[in-house]
Amino acid sequence: MARPATPGRVRPSAPRTSDPPRRARREGGETCQDACAMTASTSPSPDVSHALHSPVIAWFDEHARDLPWRRPEAGPWGVMVSEFMLQQTPVSRVLPVYEQWLARWPRPADLAADAPGEAVRAWGRLGYPRRALRLHGAAVAITERHGGDVPRDHAQLLALPGIGEYTAAAVASFAYGRRHAVLDTNVRRVLARTVTGVEYPPNATTAAERHLARALLPADEATAARWAAASMELGALVCTAKSPDCARCPVAGQCAWLLAGKPPHDGPPRRGQTYAGTDRQVRGRLLAVLREAVGPVPQSVLDTVWDEPVQRARALDGLVSDGLVEPLAQGMYRLPRT
Repeated sequence: MARPATPGRVRPSAPRTSDPPRRARREGGETCQDACAMTASTSPSPDVSHALHSPVIAWFDEHARDLPWRRPEAGPWGVMVSEFMLQQTPVSRVLPVYEQWLARWPRPADLAADAPGEAVRAWGRLGYPRRALRLHGAAVAITERHGGDVPRDHAQLLALPGIGEYTAAAVASFAYGRRHAVLDTNVRRVLARTVTGVEYPPNATTAAERHLARALLPADEATAARWAAASMELGALVCTAKSPDCARCPVAGQCAWLLAGKPPHDGPPRRGQTYAGTDRQVRGRLLAVLREAVGPVPQSVLDTVWDEPVQRARALDGLVSDGLVEPLAQGMYRLPRT
């Protein structure tokens, strides 16, 4: 059997501690009851689960994007690299960096043998550069503990540095076809609308969402892996955050949110991301100078990237604290060597 396809999409950041369990609000009264026969706090019937699995997987088989980490030659390492890169980063930005990364470091051992600063350099402008350090740390651990092979066991994946519940489940499912609930932003939105009947999921993943995702998993391992990839792709291409294309949705006829008349979101405000003027922007500019330099960079050069000295110093201190920048004698800085 071919390895299950992995989805291309914007991914969430490293998994967060869940909110306390709470009962999900259900819109549409009996409409949701008739359409879904469940909420996030109950278990789905086999008929309801199958009614979601079959059309979504069939849609995925026809419409899935051809992305390099979905191809068999990507292997488990290619899947893992894509999972790190796709967290909060669009596919279009990931593609060129992913190709360059795998060409330079086709195996975990290749990355492990290089300096962590080179991983930060190659990460370029993908954002959230600590992911590069975490991926390097995972490559070192894979090389030392597993002979250079990405482990297939969920617990072993979870034990790697820099890997949380989401990434461990995604790699186990997409690379090895294992049966795990894979909850990214896209899947959470699909389940919130089709099953729970609300427009958006909570800002942070809840225990109720995890319970629902596990309850919806097909019993067959290969089908479960397919469902994980298919539901994620549906959220990325059709059940999008701002302009869902319900006319193209393969489960529109049983979507609790659609059948309830698309009630607007009435929960906590959705978090927006700002960048201009933030410490993140300053950190990005400082790292850009260090990535492009062939040797250590003096403080005086870094001082030119941002006019506000207090914010600039705070951003530089943060980079040093995060291990992304190494301070040297005489006010010099470079990307980390160890």
